[in-house]
Amino acid sequence: MPRSEHTLHVEAVVLRHSDWGEADRLLILFARQQGKLRAVAKGARRLRSRKAGHLEPFTRVKLLLARGRDFWIVTQAETIDAYLPLREDLLRVAYASYVVELLDRFSYEEGGNHSTETREGDNRPLYQLLIETLERLSAAEDGFKATRYFEIRLLDLIGFRPELFHCVACGSLIQPQDQYFSMIQGGALCPACGEHADGTRFVSLAALKLLRHFQRSSFTEASRALLPSSAASEMENLLHEYLLFLLERNLNSPAFLHQVRHERLKRSG
Repeated sequence: MPRSEHTLHVEAVVLRHSDWGEADRLLILFARQQGKLRAVAKGARRLRSRKAGHLEPFTRVKLLLARGRDFWIVTQAETIDAYLPLREDLLRVAYASYVVELLDRFSYEEGGNHSTETREGDNRPLYQLLIETLERLSAAEDGFKATRYFEIRLLDLIGFRPELFHCVACGSLIQPQDQYFSMIQGGALCPACGEHADGTRFVSLAALKLLRHFQRSSFTEASRALLPSSAASEMENLLHEYLLFLLERNLNSPAFLHQVRHERLKRSG
């Protein structure tokens, strides 16, 4: 994107915002080139603000940012895609909230607002994954597959791809049987290595097959997978545990997502 010493043109997704001062909003953005940025939208909480509608969470926008003393200042905003179906369904909102929180937690600001250096090789794949996932969640009745695929690809891109085809202890090829998973070693353990190892958890053959299929497939291929409820639940729980282990902290959105899913099941049942 073009830029000068005092301005920055970015394409970004709004991850979240919070109140700032009397009428402003502090935005957390993930930009295509620059990665995570903080910016202030002056007067965005006023009723007549022209920028406010472009700066809601999950919105893909073009922004012109100006240097401020502490943060970038939003001077122009134009929506590229508001992903409107996300806002029409609470379950989609819950999945999207989880996705953007994960990206937020696993990314960091590099150099604050006074750095205009880009790391396109690092940030563009993450940005592309984010917008593709928001598109998939907008189109899906249930975002389970899109969310699991996001988690698997996110782990790849941040350098924590789990090893699912060879035992991380002895290196032997994983056989078609129940196995173990080590959070510390980042992958599957064969029964001989995993049975008595510390910090491992059981993983069934069915769940391992799903994990391997999602890891080596395109989303189109992964979306065709049949998901037995027990294996799908085990896959979700294992990925969640692994992500929390890597983060070394809890997330806020899973509780909201589980509540919405539970209410949806009650109504459908």
